[in-house]
Amino acid sequence: MHSILAVDDSASMRQMVSFTLKSAGYNVVEAVDGQDAWEKAGARDFDLVLTDQNMPRLDGIGLTKKLRDNPKFKATPILILTTESSDQMKQAGRAAGATGWLVKPFDPTKLIEVIKKVIR
Repeated sequence: MHSILAVDDSASMRQMVSFTLKSAGYNVVEAVDGQDAWEKAGARDFDLVLTDQNMPRLDGIGLTKKLRDNPKFKATPILILTTESSDQMKQAGRAAGATGWLVKPFDPTKLIEVIKKVIR
């Protein structure tokens, strides 16, 4: 079973994402912000990281950069799921190493489709 690290500072968003992923058969570990995610990422391997952009302590792009600097996460798909939809933000995400950019509110079916495409 694939493990996904779901990162969002909004408890309701974490619940929705977690429910969607678990319903599709994924194992989900939740993190409350980028710093929490970074700490959890050090302790185990994940097949995919799904992160929000705007969070306290460490945002999604900052988390993506830190993960990409770690050899363990060089090839791990990282999807940013956020309300941010500007091209400038998307470019910053790509530059940091994000695999994809999804805009909230998300369609659960689409989210699973995208994850199936990028997960090994």
